Amino acid sequence: MTLVRPGSAELGALLSRIAQGSADREATGTAPFEQIAWIRQARLGAFRVPVADGGGGAGVRELFDLVVRLSHADSNIGHLLRAHYGTVEDILTWPASPRRERWIARVAEGELFGNGNNELGAKHAGDYNKSTTFTPDGDDYVVNGTKYYSTGTLYADHTFVTGVTDAGVPVQALLTLGTDGITIEDDWDGFGQSLTATGTTRFEGARVSAQEVTLPPEGVIPRWHLGPFYQHYLNAVVAGNTQSVLDDAVALIRSRTRSFTHGSADLPQDDPVLQEVVGEISALASAATAVVLETADVLARIPEHHTDEVVHEAGLRASQAQVVVHDLGLRAATALFEVGGASAVKRSAHLDRHWRNIRTVVSHNPVRFKNRAIGDLLVNGQTLPDNTYF
Repeated sequence: MTLVRPGSAELGALLSRIAQGSADREATGTAPFEQIAWIRQARLGAFRVPVADGGGGAGVRELFDLVVRLSHADSNIGHLLRAHYGTVEDILTWPASPRRERWIARVAEGELFGNGNNELGAKHAGDYNKSTTFTPDGDDYVVNGTKYYSTGTLYADHTFVTGVTDAGVPVQALLTLGTDGITIEDDWDGFGQSLTATGTTRFEGARVSAQEVTLPPEGVIPRWHLGPFYQHYLNAVVAGNTQSVLDDAVALIRSRTRSFTHGSADLPQDDPVLQEVVGEISALASAATAVVLETADVLARIPEHHTDEVVHEAGLRASQAQVVVHDLGLRAATALFEVGGASAVKRSAHLDRHWRNIRTVVSHNPVRFKNRAIGDLLVNGQTLPDNTYF
């Protein structure tokens, strides 16, 4: 298996291959299993794993640049790898142990992680509750429960699962997919990001070794170091999708031969008004990417400086970035239709996919809640929430 390294020509070629046919795949509902196979073959999931451990050795900024580029090529693929890269980021913080070595080696071989965290019955999004249970049974635990929003799990080799023991203690574990008792249902029916397989995963008597089950640490639990990472990852998906909007805007205006009756030129590509719209979309896409990469530099401090203060600052910056980037993405996706006439809204043009995809991503965490929390921090000194969704 070839290892594709950061900045290599092979990486650019892989992204170009993934981009080919992405609009058609979405229009026809063709799941990107072939493209994910290419990613495994390239061992792109090991992008952040140190070179000494068989990985690409990328930094945090390089990873977020990759997510932008992947999402530019195909926003579904960029998004569905979120749980994988988040899980790898967590494993990299584990202390040296046979377990860490085992999982790092699997990642270096190209294996991918999915997500089994969220439950529809919880009072709050991300809550641990008793609908997914880990029951001790000899040297194993038996897992029962149902998860939803299992983004990427359909394409993965393993999945990160949370739940509680029969005593109500919150736990988490890595389960290998294909194990008896695990069923993945591709029942996500969102109007955007439709190929991310963000649906149901069922655990019915699935077994996992007790060595793979993690109990909460004793004493005061620090702020969750992955919260800012998971949130900012979505910003990178939006930024990449916004670059796709620009691609389609340029292609659309170049392809049109019919101008507006009261336009300023015989050909749309010569019309200064339409050129201005394309220029605006270009600026929006460039700004979104710049914000994502600058904020990634703040998140890069977390692995080395694992303190509540650093994680809190990263959470603030990721939240501020979300407010801006999501607005830029939606503005660009809407402006795209100002480049074309009525023909641009034909279903066969598939140009609405960008707005639908960006709207779906930004709906994960409404920015009004972000703005209120940021304002409360600045005005009253109230610490930002510490959970998966902030």
